[in-house]
Amino acid sequence: MIRPMNESHVSAVAELEKLCFSAPWSRRSIASELENQLSLWLVEEREGVVAGYVGSQSVPPEADVMNVAVSPAYRRQGIGRALMEALITELSARGMESLTLEVRASNEAAIALYEALGFLQVGRRPNYYQDPKEDALILRKELCHADPIH
Repeated sequence: MIRPMNESHVSAVAELEKLCFSAPWSRRSIASELENQLSLWLVEEREGVVAGYVGSQSVPPEADVMNVAVSPAYRRQGIGRALMEALITELSARGMESLTLEVRASNEAAIALYEALGFLQVGRRPNYYQDPKEDALILRKELCHADPIH
């Protein structure tokens, strides 16, 4: 079930950050997103476990995906797609007109997902990622307005 992140999810999200990224956000940074009115973080729970999450920040009328991750134990089950679709729906309902993200140029699976969701490459950031050093592709999707998730 996809729901907005709350305090009970923060530790699990921080653990997924460490598991999935070479430069993970700290628990404190993730917790601070709960107090940021410009942030929207969603989690997917499976049997009481945070299987994945997506976080965004908005400066109307634009939003940016900060992070998206799925636990290795839950990959290839459509969780990443479901999280992104839920985020797109909610941001559209909140009046956002576009959604932007960066993705490692070598992350073919993520790029394929984002393209399937209607994202287009609008730029490239050389050496954006460290450890290992790699370019980021900048992808953007124009949003249409929809009903919010509940």
